[in-house]
Amino acid sequence: MYRVMLVEDDEKLAALVADYLAGYEFAIDIVNRGDIALSRFLETRPDVVVLDLMLPGLDGMVVCRQIREASRVPILILTAREDVFDEVSGLEQGADDYINKPVQPRVLLARLRALLRRGSDAAPAVAGELAFGAFRLSKLNRTVHWREQPVTLNSVEFKLLLILAESAGQVMSRNDILKKMRGIEFDGQDRSIDNCVSRLRRKFDDAAAEKIKTVWGEGYLFSPSAWN
Repeated sequence: MYRVMLVEDDEKLAALVADYLAGYEFAIDIVNRGDIALSRFLETRPDVVVLDLMLPGLDGMVVCRQIREASRVPILILTAREDVFDEVSGLEQGADDYINKPVQPRVLLARLRALLRRGSDAAPAVAGELAFGAFRLSKLNRTVHWREQPVTLNSVEFKLLLILAESAGQVMSRNDILKKMRGIEFDGQDRSIDNCVSRLRRKFDDAAAEKIKTVWGEGYLFSPSAWN
């Protein structure tokens, strides 16, 4: 079975596409908002993404760019927009194919199969590696590279960076981070996470806090689209 993430806010259309593809070799995960697409993608790691452009929460072009920066997964844009500019822009953002609605289900199936065949010829992803733009983290080797240069981290810095990167696109509270790192609750005064984040920002030229963002009152967010 191939796993398809279908990002589509039209519930009727999404159900029709899911029912049709389920009759073949596809398992469908429907996402109906753009602002949760990246986090769902990172959680489920589908084999192919079918992406609408007009989405609530976040425009499909932005979602396309976010997913492409995080993965080489095939992306097929399926949209009612018929402007040639949108098609060109979608391909430039990293999409592999572009289809206008309405589409015959057999055509969509054929396009998906073609993308998966094409993807099977590509170099496989490295096991245990997280990659975002020019950032690479190997869980197996416990190494981090930024712009093809190794980054020296102590064990605490590596663990914190791994926790944030594995939850890329999601806000992690200090409480959640401390539970994962040390199995303790945040007492409202512990500044160890903040100090460690400051050190990581210096090591990754993140003075503007764009790669590891502070979400005031909530925690920290590893931005998957900022590591170019």
